[in-house]
Amino acid sequence: MLYMSMRKKEVFQVIGCMSGTSADGIDLALLETDGKDYVHPLSSAEFPYTLEEKKIIKAAFGLRDKNNPLVQKATDVITQAHIRALKEVEWEADMIGFHGQTIFHAPDRQITIQIGDAQTIAIEMDIPVVYDMRKNDVANGGQGAPLLPLYHHARLVDHGEPVVILNIGGVSNVTYCDGNNILAFDTGTGNAMVDDWIAKNTEQAFDKDGDIAASGHADTDLLDKWLAHPYFDKAPPKSLDRNDFQNFSVEGLSLENGAATLMAFTALSIAKAQEHFPHKAQKYFVTGGGRKNKALMALLAIHCEATFMPVEELGWNGDSLEAEGFAYLAVRSHLGLPLTLPTTTGCKEPLTGGQKALP
Repeated sequence: MLYMSMRKKEVFQVIGCMSGTSADGIDLALLETDGKDYVHPLSSAEFPYTLEEKKIIKAAFGLRDKNNPLVQKATDVITQAHIRALKEVEWEADMIGFHGQTIFHAPDRQITIQIGDAQTIAIEMDIPVVYDMRKNDVANGGQGAPLLPLYHHARLVDHGEPVVILNIGGVSNVTYCDGNNILAFDTGTGNAMVDDWIAKNTEQAFDKDGDIAASGHADTDLLDKWLAHPYFDKAPPKSLDRNDFQNFSVEGLSLENGAATLMAFTALSIAKAQEHFPHKAQKYFVTGGGRKNKALMALLAIHCEATFMPVEELGWNGDSLEAEGFAYLAVRSHLGLPLTLPTTTGCKEPLTGGQKALP
């Protein structure tokens, strides 16, 4: 009955759920939107994973078989963590946009796998759940990522000049807008490689403010070798799996020099992305955990010769932006509107997507 009543609505109240490639926790956002031009964020919340939950989730990365016991265990952890988070916030909503957790992404083979049981969430919350929003794009020749450019575009106002929304999560991606063009693609690694290095060699989960990296010296020989990877010269749209550069190792370097090299790799790969923009952008608004890394933000400004600001300068919430985006996409899916464009994922024509799980 709840789902049928939604067909008569023009504006929806939606919960968005995001668990990104950093696997650090769940972001929830409550959004009011028509799925088109009207967007009004209402609330947000964060629920970090425990160390044990992170370990279980990361053990499923790179696996494709959903019947694999490691994948099944991770699926259960993700599902139950989302249910606990949703019950804690007690938000009323017409629907939930559920991204799930990406464990494998190979669009060139038409494979993208996100785990998490949307049907169980729909039943437990008694709210319809829109999920699997990448699969249709990948099945039709798209990259399946990034998925948020249309949400970024809906929120950008009075920006006829070239502007970039840069998301630095586990993987980094950009949305370029200049009034006439919207272009999106993954630029390279984000926080994932340096976070893994820090977690492996210290008691910290990440390099706060980039202090460890800032005290080291980047290995330029390694960087030159890594940046020669064909991905960086490939024309967009294009996308990456979290582990696509897992063979790029800083083993043998000191803690500080390893972190400096990995941070520089993130910054330089973002700088190389500029080569694919129709026009040079002077302003970058940064979302994701990377915007809190002071050393990285400074390095980006130097290498890109542009101004880098957190998206909070636009009045946005960088911690909940992705969750808001999946709430917005859930409504577009419900309405049969496109989630992706040829210039954002490489699909042949604008495509809708997503499946619905009813209570």
